[in-house]
Amino acid sequence: RIFIIWAISSWFRRGPAPQEQSSGGGTPRAPSRNLFPKDTLMDLYVYISEHEHFTDFNVSSALFWQKRDLVYGDWTSGENADGCYEHYGEVDISQSVQQNGSIYIHVYFTKSGFHPDPRQKNLYRRLATVHTSRMINKYKRRRFQKTKNLLTGETEADPEMIKRAEDYGPVEVISHWHPNLTINMVDDHTPWVKGSVPPPLDQYVKFDAISGDYYPILYFNDYWNLQKDYFPINETLQRLPFRLSFCPLSLWRWQLYAAQSTKSPWNFLGEDLYEQSDEEQDSVKVALLETNPYLLALTIVVSIVHSIFEFLAFKNDIQFWNSRQSLEGLSVRSVFFGVFQSLVVLLYILDNETNFVVQVSVFIGLLIDLWKITKVMDVRLDRENKVAGVFPRVTFKDKSTYIESSTKVYDDMAFRYLSWILFPLLGCYAVYSLLYLEHKGWYSWVLSMLYGFLLTFGFITMTPQLFINYKLKSVAHLPWRMLTYKALNTFIDDLFAFVIKMP
Repeated sequence: RIFIIWAISSWFRRGPAPQEQSSGGGTPRAPSRNLFPKDTLMDLYVYISEHEHFTDFNVSSALFWQKRDLVYGDWTSGENADGCYEHYGEVDISQSVQQNGSIYIHVYFTKSGFHPDPRQKNLYRRLATVHTSRMINKYKRRRFQKTKNLLTGETEADPEMIKRAEDYGPVEVISHWHPNLTINMVDDHTPWVKGSVPPPLDQYVKFDAISGDYYPILYFNDYWNLQKDYFPINETLQRLPFRLSFCPLSLWRWQLYAAQSTKSPWNFLGEDLYEQSDEEQDSVKVALLETNPYLLALTIVVSIVHSIFEFLAFKNDIQFWNSRQSLEGLSVRSVFFGVFQSLVVLLYILDNETNFVVQVSVFIGLLIDLWKITKVMDVRLDRENKVAGVFPRVTFKDKSTYIESSTKVYDDMAFRYLSWILFPLLGCYAVYSLLYLEHKGWYSWVLSMLYGFLLTFGFITMTPQLFINYKLKSVAHLPWRMLTYKALNTFIDDLFAFVIKMP
């Protein structure tokens, strides 16, 4: 998945044209070199501060980690002989950070013998120092759904959460902390030409304005930090645990991480999608970390097959209804019930603020179900008898092939028998939902009750078609291709349930 995203982003985000690789005089620019040659001895300085721009080099408490005589491009040293080093400590935080303030990490690599403080003239060299920084706390939204029992007015919600919702509103932005972070230095000595570095490297390769050479790439790697491991920062915390690691990283692997973390193409979908995307990516990461490699490979293959079958089922469903000349053996009432189901699902997800992509997919499904009505009935606009004297009245009339066959008789009979089961079940479920569940209001109760009912007993709506098949002693009229693809996908969904956390 990471590789595919990287490949697509590389394809669509090409670098500038070759003519830009020239200086003002028109002569081609000479390739640059890495300011830190292979096997350079380096010193690492890590400072933690509440200021985005760091100048407190003399404050000893700001220095979190110092590591001398690291070797650039060394893949064999360290405790595990992989070039990695680790440091654990606790970060003291002020009242400002406890109250949603920001906290930053500032990382400096200098060639051995130099210091990152520009004020130390004898020990500081601009071309011998590479620096990067970022905010290490993460702001996440916490939503509070104010629900209650509609009959008693009582709620089981935490009283503290209710009070915070009253003070800060239904959506509260809270600073969160993750105790792990990795600093990667990319082991790369490519002779880049300024202005022609391909994305996403162009965002990270920094060229020196005078010499024209570039600094080593420093990358904060938090890809494997799961959302479930973040915890809120509040007044009860005086110190924050922090495990910082340093590891070398190859150029190819870094491109995969950088492409995966790039979110700029999706800015138009809003920040809410980012949060939900992070949660959804967690399930993929857990699958990669915990699943047997052979089972994971099988899942990747069948997930591609699943997408193909889904598309083929969708295509064949439209082809079947578009080319259907006779309605003999098909339950027309089930088509109307399908529209009702899709409408309830759409209203439910709009009421519960599901993400934009899900809303669009459900809306498209509703449009397809509405289109099917035009294929099973004659729909006309009555311009003579207008609604409220303004809007044309929509009239529905059964098609002749439906009336003239015995299908209509069996369809009416099946739904009459079905109503004897469905309506009592619906009444019981409505009473149960009202007595034992909490809702935002009466409108939300109606939607959630209908939605829960359809999820629980929706399979019963297939019985009219089964009844018609039984009476006609035939299944020749069914969309077999669509049904076959959907049946195959149910087995693939079962396989997913063993690999990825499913609802």
